[in-house]
Amino acid sequence: MDDVLMHAPLFSALDAEGAAAMRTSMEELRVPRGDTIFIEGEPGDRMYVILDGKIKLGQTSPDGRESLLAVLGPGEVFGELSLFDPGPRTATATAVTDSMVIGLGHESLRTWLTGRPEVAEALLQALARRLRRTNEALADLVFSDVPGRVAKQLLDLADKFGQPGSDGVLVHHDLTQEELAQLVGASRETVNKALADFTARGWIQVDQREVMLLDMERLARRAR
Repeated sequence: MDDVLMHAPLFSALDAEGAAAMRTSMEELRVPRGDTIFIEGEPGDRMYVILDGKIKLGQTSPDGRESLLAVLGPGEVFGELSLFDPGPRTATATAVTDSMVIGLGHESLRTWLTGRPEVAEALLQALARRLRRTNEALADLVFSDVPGRVAKQLLDLADKFGQPGSDGVLVHHDLTQEELAQLVGASRETVNKALADFTARGWIQVDQREVMLLDMERLARRAR
């Protein structure tokens, strides 16, 4: 887990001594599958780094519809907006699997930001990546059809959670069909139709909460 931590944005900018010092100021939290870490709209002043497991970030519309913004894995951070602008959470963070995270509060971070500018730079880079992903997701909703978005999400999940093998890349995404549809931003029926088409073409094999990507090249072309 220490190797995972050292690749997280907060720690990658620090030497071993600095990383160890920051680690002692952070609180470790075990989160069983299905439990929430924070809820959309509640006050927040703490960011988290994932040590193990998967965390999903979701939003709920006034009429009760749900969407997934992202599924994150070891080494990734979430809740970082609250460090720069403490206020209501913009999403709900829920454990997709049994997970372990560590949290850093706003006041603890202030010392690091003033004393170690490289930490501030690393966090700003993380925020920039978040903004870039948001812009890409908005563009995909406007310009890409559902099969294209499905292909792109499969490739993104493979990049985070894929395990290369002789037949292809096995992705244990641990998502239900409904959650996968929410991540794509389409109905479950439409997403399942796209998955069935990809399966018939020999690009993927689908199993419960996992998928084998057999033809990454064709999926990448479909995702464009």
